[in-house]
Amino acid sequence: MPVPKEPMPAEPVPFRTSVPDDVLNDLRTRLKRTLFTQPSDSTYWAAGVDPGYLRDLVAHWADGFDWRAAEARLNAFPQYVAEVAGRRVHFVHLRGRRPDGAPAPLPLVLSHGWPSSFVEMLRVAGRLADPGAHGGDPADAFDVVIPSLPGFVHSELPREPFTRRGVAEIWHELMTGTLGYERFGAFGGDIGGGVTQWLGALYPRTVAGVHVTSAVITEEFDAEPPTAEERSYLDALAAYDVGDQGYSEIMCTRPDTIAAALMDSPAGLVAWIADKYRDWSDCGGDLEARWDKDTLLTVATLYWATGSIGSSFRQYYDYPRNKPVPPITVPGAITLSHEPAFADYPRSLAERAFTDLRHWSTPKRGGHFMAHEEPEQVARELRTFFRPLR
Repeated sequence: MPVPKEPMPAEPVPFRTSVPDDVLNDLRTRLKRTLFTQPSDSTYWAAGVDPGYLRDLVAHWADGFDWRAAEARLNAFPQYVAEVAGRRVHFVHLRGRRPDGAPAPLPLVLSHGWPSSFVEMLRVAGRLADPGAHGGDPADAFDVVIPSLPGFVHSELPREPFTRRGVAEIWHELMTGTLGYERFGAFGGDIGGGVTQWLGALYPRTVAGVHVTSAVITEEFDAEPPTAEERSYLDALAAYDVGDQGYSEIMCTRPDTIAAALMDSPAGLVAWIADKYRDWSDCGGDLEARWDKDTLLTVATLYWATGSIGSSFRQYYDYPRNKPVPPITVPGAITLSHEPAFADYPRSLAERAFTDLRHWSTPKRGGHFMAHEEPEQVARELRTFFRPLR
């Protein structure tokens, strides 16, 4: 039973994550009545989420996980909701700690991906807002803004199709119109990486620079065909997608069908999420090397309580409506995610998209959810890249 959303505020107003007791009681009842499948393959996780692991995860969700403690951790961050482009947008807004006599912190918008949430960015947020408390230079402080993507947890879907360009336009209005920033930086991966690229392409006068963790692949090869190295990577990526893209095929073509199952079954919901967290994170096949059960269940409970797993699929269903990103002329940075899809990604592909690629890093640590997996690494990379752009 999703939590009903309050009317949209015209101006930013404080927001607290709060799930009613009846929603939590219904969730526990459903979890305790879960029916589990038998494994299709004797090899652990070979055919998707291991049923034995899922059984343990569901049992912990029903009887061990303390949602109220997780809720308190989320509410330790200043959250807001506001009407932006006519729709409700939820965001964290963590003001940078400014040393006496230092310039104002640089505003920085952090954009998550799927199947993620604003939770992905919370571990790095404090390191960016108050670097002095984490062994960094206090002059590197940022004003950190972490919006929930449209259709994810507390944010509403746009009325028009979900495109990365459309989200970039919403983020620009949030940063400049709602929050009043004249200039800001942008960071993201996955969907958030695409949004970040569009911010740089559309708003060179207000965006100081863009930093992404995803591979950037131009669709324009007419003027200059792919090099042998580039073609080798593109072929390897296509081969990888054959084994990985089952989840996206159904969300691109039949999102409402799978959403009906996941909206009704919390076990199915957390299985759908955990499968990608294991595949895409830098965990070496051991999901809990990167994600303890309480973190996975915090994300799953947010999706469940807001009834937003189906709306999070919209960006897949609307994906064909995305257009190629124009050349990005603002300063660019890539800290490449360490996940199978980006293995051997050549820098030359990034240079086709960025006309001013100033920072290139392949740390071989931190996967699809890098800001959560390696928060200190991401904070350091962001400080380094944006320092001369302040």
